[in-house]
Amino acid sequence: MNRRGFLRGAAGIGAVGTAGLAGCLERLGFEEESAWANPPLVENRPDAVYLPSSSEEMRSYGMAADGDYAVALSYTFPHRFWLVNGDETELVEVGTDDSLHLMVTVWDRETRTVLPTDMQLEIRQDGSPIDDGISSPWPMISQRMGFHYGDNVQLPGEGEYTVRVRAGPVGGSLERTGGFEGRLESQGSLEVDFEYARSDINGLSFQTIDEDRWGEEGALSLMDHGDGGGELGPPPMGQAPAFEELPGESLGTERSGDAAFAALVTDADRFADGGSYLAVSPRTPYNDVLLPLTSLSATVERDGMVVGEGPLSQALDDEIGYHYGLAVDELATGDRVTITVDSPPQVSRHDGYETTFFEFEDITYTV
Repeated sequence: MNRRGFLRGAAGIGAVGTAGLAGCLERLGFEEESAWANPPLVENRPDAVYLPSSSEEMRSYGMAADGDYAVALSYTFPHRFWLVNGDETELVEVGTDDSLHLMVTVWDRETRTVLPTDMQLEIRQDGSPIDDGISSPWPMISQRMGFHYGDNVQLPGEGEYTVRVRAGPVGGSLERTGGFEGRLESQGSLEVDFEYARSDINGLSFQTIDEDRWGEEGALSLMDHGDGGGELGPPPMGQAPAFEELPGESLGTERSGDAAFAALVTDADRFADGGSYLAVSPRTPYNDVLLPLTSLSATVERDGMVVGEGPLSQALDDEIGYHYGLAVDELATGDRVTITVDSPPQVSRHDGYETTFFEFEDITYTV
């Protein structure tokens, strides 16, 4: 009997909530390969964020810091996910040789902002890279981990390993303002040592969700790291700032493609000298998980005439966080601002996110 069978059987003999059934595979006597079977994929999934069939435990291998960068390394069962290429998705199934699903969170130590940045990962054993060598984990969103980088990983066996993460520099098309200006311009190199044991993976717990709720619009809560982490603190979860914490003049929050788009206008000098700055912060509708790698454009109309338009740039600001912005002439009361999603978020998706954030209607705000 594998994990898929266990989950289905448990759902059939008694409905449990996310706080209900927790199974430890090793204690229940499951074989190693049992753990790698995916839980059921919800049928008739909506084109919206939805509750998956189960929630899996994640554990930490450790954290490290180098200059402004900090990194957390976490793991869980190998599991399926979906790659995104334009408007298309590609399902990545669990391979028979996959050892675990490795997750990396990179953040700025000063502002505790999760960084969407170029990253390479190298797994070493006894001082030498394992067969997979250097890889670039996928940027991902999951309901429990928020925004992170991850992939299923094959390890040659049990034992001690070192993960070397090269993160940054933060730049290129990503503009930096406020507390990020002039910072994160070099690459960070961070190492986390860990010991891989099959029993640790088999010992992870999972919880089934009441089958009547599978596919229900909603989301699992983000995982709680507690107060651990030492001087680095618990890893942040890749969330956008709360709506009420955003600076400037709020234009409101609108929904499109099941994402929430918070828009604001500010005349702070760091954004636009003598004009206004339009900032848009898209995030998931329930846990405010940021949606990076999206292409947006804006059109500003006044009295029926277009007075400004252009693409929004990806930007990182210590008050607004990761967002999309455009410098515009000073906006006037009554101006209509229309946001168009030109390309959906190019991030891989875990269960519950793979069917949404693809088809968007234009969003209009009034100043």
